[in-house]
Amino acid sequence: MGPQNRLTSLCSFLVLIFFISVLAEAKDIEIPFHEAWINSPHGDFTDEPFAHWNEEGTVPEECAACHSTTGRLDYLGADGSEAWVTDSTAPVEEGVQCIACHNHVASHLTEVTFTSGMTVNRAEADARCMNCHGGRASGNDVSASIAKANVADDEVSSDLRFINIHYAPAAASRFGSEAGGGYEYAGKDYMKFYYHDDFATQCNDCHSPHSTEVRVELCTECHQGVSEFEDIAAIRSTEGDFDGDGDLSEGIKYEVEGLREILSEAIGLYANEVAGSAIVYGNGYPYFFNDKNGNGIADADELARSNGYSNWTPRLLKAAYNYQVVTKDHGAYVHNPQYMLQLLNDSIQDLGEKISVPATARPE
Repeated sequence: MGPQNRLTSLCSFLVLIFFISVLAEAKDIEIPFHEAWINSPHGDFTDEPFAHWNEEGTVPEECAACHSTTGRLDYLGADGSEAWVTDSTAPVEEGVQCIACHNHVASHLTEVTFTSGMTVNRAEADARCMNCHGGRASGNDVSASIAKANVADDEVSSDLRFINIHYAPAAASRFGSEAGGGYEYAGKDYMKFYYHDDFATQCNDCHSPHSTEVRVELCTECHQGVSEFEDIAAIRSTEGDFDGDGDLSEGIKYEVEGLREILSEAIGLYANEVAGSAIVYGNGYPYFFNDKNGNGIADADELARSNGYSNWTPRLLKAAYNYQVVTKDHGAYVHNPQYMLQLLNDSIQDLGEKISVPATARPE
């Protein structure tokens, strides 16, 4: 399709979006699911995921596929362009509008390819969710970076940088080793797709597709004592005291959080004793920073890109990457608790080759 036809096709989509918005404002016309969508994270145009580039004026190509409707259509090829390539910037504050998911390409997706290069067959409707919620990095990226640096496990290298899986990689979590989202240590077996039950096999079974809210009422059918979203944390899906705190009845969420805290402490100890420079985690790029005053807290003056941690060793990079994998999927304990516990445990014990770490357990 030539440039002129591509432009015409894209304009048609945008005109359709405009008329949908106009109709939604008309009091006598009801647009299905409009209220749920406009109040959802996908419809909040002024929030960070869609307004981050306001100062620049456009969303860059590498981000547009998931952070704008125009970029989404471009990436899918639904605007007549080459599929699976985003070759243009996109407008800011578009959100994920109706046409981003309801178009002739997205409606017929049958497989999803993750950043790792691994592909899963997915004829169900949630294939359109997984394209944006599969992460932007994988364990393979960690391996490739380490191989390129060509240094020993505990040798600091200026060629190593922190690798970030990105926010909300729920699909990578759910498919575990079939997606390769986490760094998987050699000689270990890892959980594949997390099968919950016959009634919860795709994203839309547990999340409202338009509001993205969790359908808690579906949980109550099997899980006693669950009536609100907060109650889900108490659900116990796997037996074992993985974080070693002696509590065998706490919800699996707290086992994951317990191991994540142990890993955080191990990363800090390793950085001090082996990498030779204090490290601290902060919720903002590049996430790991130099702890200049050594207080273990990400102080405001330390949360700057120029203060990004740089004393990376291969062993430290692997553990930090897995820490981020679990941290960035807020529903990891539901999406695939076994995979998360395995990644955390193996990272802790690998750091334990050089420092003292607590005894933790691994689900098999």
